[in-house]
Amino acid sequence: MSLQNPTESKEKELRVVAIGGGTGLSTLLRGLKRYVAAPDRRRGIRIGRVPETEADPPLPCPSLHCTVRELSAVVTVTDDGGSSGRLREDMQMLPPGDIRNCMVALSEDEHLLSKLFQFRFEQGDLEGHSFGNLFVAALSHITGDFAQAVQMSSQILATRGRIFPATNTNVNLAAEMDDGSIVRGETNITASKRSIAELRLEPAAADPLPETLEAIANADLITLGPGSLYTSLITNLLVRGIPEALAGSRATKVYVCNLMTQANESLGLTASQHIEKIMQHAPGAESPIFDYALINTGAISAERLAQYAREGQEPIVADLERVRALGVEPVTGNFVHEGDVLRHDYDRVAERVLSLALERMAPALTR
Repeated sequence: MSLQNPTESKEKELRVVAIGGGTGLSTLLRGLKRYVAAPDRRRGIRIGRVPETEADPPLPCPSLHCTVRELSAVVTVTDDGGSSGRLREDMQMLPPGDIRNCMVALSEDEHLLSKLFQFRFEQGDLEGHSFGNLFVAALSHITGDFAQAVQMSSQILATRGRIFPATNTNVNLAAEMDDGSIVRGETNITASKRSIAELRLEPAAADPLPETLEAIANADLITLGPGSLYTSLITNLLVRGIPEALAGSRATKVYVCNLMTQANESLGLTASQHIEKIMQHAPGAESPIFDYALINTGAISAERLAQYAREGQEPIVADLERVRALGVEPVTGNFVHEGDVLRHDYDRVAERVLSLALERMAPALTR
């Protein structure tokens, strides 16, 4: 389905909420951003995407179909490694790393400012820190509120969407492993050789931002994934109120399944088993939280498969009938982009999830 131009029909502009963390969420946001109408400060018109280079002129909405009226990202805040982990410990703040990546992905200009935010110091006391992390840390200290610091940083980057931490509470992860042992901290959990049986937040009483619940309630399309099954996706659903809000939402809800299994998180799990693990960690959700599961069935090169096989990773098995048995409709296709590592092709994924939402809206619009 080709995306229609919502400038011809205001009813077809979508409110979109993307939930996740890590590289997966920022990759998806790059695709969704291209469909967001935004003011061009230089020319006073609405544009459909950012230029590829500074020399490229902005493209007006009609050429790229400004389908998304409002884009919101809900981002996990449990990272305790690297620069984010050091800032958490030194400044008692939430980790900014995943949120910084999302801000850069949604920025109006992914050139100078985004390079500045992604710049990582290589020597001295600041070695390993990125400028963006330090910038958010400074704003957090000035405002006394991490969520407000994120919004201010987003304004500076002129992001094509809003970014919300999953919670403003300083939480950590704890995992019960398959042998009954408890491992605490995201870094330790991902480094463990055991399989995760259950994940939880400490403290458990972590609330979402009111703005997050409002965005979910008003959404036409909600996505979860791609991303690490436990440490990027399930963590968001452990924030009380979020799974209930998802289950109660009338939006089209799509799970974007990973391309490959992941060491220490999902080795050996099929597509349906990923969904089962997510649903098991969604307390209070009395109905399925997904309508669709976007599952890659495109071919992956032998060279790349061999690369991942050395880590015990393999393509996620698309057990479509089992997915349907869970009450989720699988949507298959070639969604893979091959580079040095495998990533989702964000253009194909973004167009497909937006099309799913528009297809479901179409009958209501014609009544």
